[in-house]
Amino acid sequence: MATGTVRYWAAAKEAAGVAEQTFEAATLADLLAAISADPRVERVLRRSSFLVNGAPAGTRDPASIDLPEGAVVEVLPPFAGG
Repeated sequence: MATGTVRYWAAAKEAAGVAEQTFEAATLADLLAAISADPRVERVLRRSSFLVNGAPAGTRDPASIDLPEGAVVEVLPPFAGG
């Protein structure tokens, strides 16, 4: 189980009510399950992409993405414009 920081951007930040928070999770799937307890956040997560230490998670299964100690996970909802 790793500890790290999740950072929310744009609509994700608004839904979560914070810009960032610490987490404890082994995989990206574990983290997403933990932070999606609020239905507003869960709706944004369904549309979002994720970076783990700057690397895109892409279309990989979140359960296959291990989170290292000190990881920074960024939640990027779709942005308007360019």
